[in-house]
Amino acid sequence: MIHDREALGGTEARELALDCVEAGIEAADPERAIERVLSIEGDRLVVDGTSHGLADYEEVIVLGGGNAGGPMAAALERVLGDRIDRGAIVTDAPRETERIDVLPGDHPVPSERGVESTRRMLELADDAAENALVLVAISGGGSALMPAPAEGVSLEALQEITEALLASGATIDEINAVRKHCSALKGGGLARRAAPATVVSLIVSDVVGNDLSTIASGPTVPDGTTFADARAVLSRYGIDPPAEIARRLERGDEGEVAETPGPDDPAFDRIENHVLADGFTPLAAVRDLARERGYEPLILTSRVRGEAREAAKTHAAIAEEVRASGNPIEAPAVICSGGETTVTLRGEGTGGPNQEFALSAAFELRGEEAVALASVDTDGIDGATEVAGALIDGETVSDPERARDALEDNDANPYLDERDALIETGSTGTNVNDLRVLVVGATASPETSR
Repeated sequence: MIHDREALGGTEARELALDCVEAGIEAADPERAIERVLSIEGDRLVVDGTSHGLADYEEVIVLGGGNAGGPMAAALERVLGDRIDRGAIVTDAPRETERIDVLPGDHPVPSERGVESTRRMLELADDAAENALVLVAISGGGSALMPAPAEGVSLEALQEITEALLASGATIDEINAVRKHCSALKGGGLARRAAPATVVSLIVSDVVGNDLSTIASGPTVPDGTTFADARAVLSRYGIDPPAEIARRLERGDEGEVAETPGPDDPAFDRIENHVLADGFTPLAAVRDLARERGYEPLILTSRVRGEAREAAKTHAAIAEEVRASGNPIEAPAVICSGGETTVTLRGEGTGGPNQEFALSAAFELRGEEAVALASVDTDGIDGATEVAGALIDGETVSDPERARDALEDNDANPYLDERDALIETGSTGTNVNDLRVLVVGATASPETSR
């Protein structure tokens, strides 16, 4: 999975960090997740303990999108076979399937081909009859991969506002509040289009805390945000939106455009949502592998958020505490965390949240022995780069002034690249947030724990 492992490894701590990253990503594989919770028992489809009689439905339709769309489509075909009548899933890594059209889109910025693919998928939703069973495969990245511009909104405007939001430091909840109100699919829009069919959503979560309304902007979930909320986000971050988006949000705030469907909307009368894998899934796998290797494991949290460079300082401090006092656990230890950090762009460099996290941690940990930290986005794409993240240790930063300059210019990528610290995986076929693995080796002369 990890390219050029030989260059990245070299020490026990670094090798273990890489092994943990691979184990974590593999555990969140969406094909495994679907096969864990979906099965055919006679003429019934069982989804996470809930049973559906297939004979009760005229047809089975598969819809959806996200980074994990290709693997999810393949797994659904293996489970259901020719019981699937038709389907369309949008992803950035299409693959060959027999009964489901796996269509191309782009991430993290929406594209014209994503618009066309989503249009084709929505046509199937519109055609779903009341006696249809619609399986909706949703995963991280779906917000960008399934652009469905609302009436009066162009793709160019969506691209512009998406790029501005991503650069602003806004949280994913805030970003999605805006995107939902510029879309014909997000914020419960797909549920409205597929109603009154029975809809069963199968979700691979990339959202801290598994807020279903945030994952892929909640296409099958009631929306609790409003046009006023969307306008407030833009005001909060000083974003001047394209005129057509400003007009739509203003008209919606004044009641001239219908709000996204809320909890009482009849579109949700026949909908189930099931989370198959989330940010805790890879952490559990890392914990198990660490224990197998004789390291004390600690899952710090699956909910890290905030500025990447600041979160990194906390992780570095924990490593130092483990080495100094044996708290909160004694070395050798593997400490892991998940979640989704953000970067507020101050410079014009190249990088992503995980690369910035890694560089900030490397700056703090310089000179530390037998410590390694890997930080990756589990989809294999960190920010707008083609790398998943980076692996650092106490020797990564030998020139602190240059490292500080790189951080200030948001230019972690070239700095880490020069030091053979970047982790490349290619598209992993999943997306369950970030994964950070901190390996703290035993000290030669440990201090007495207290």
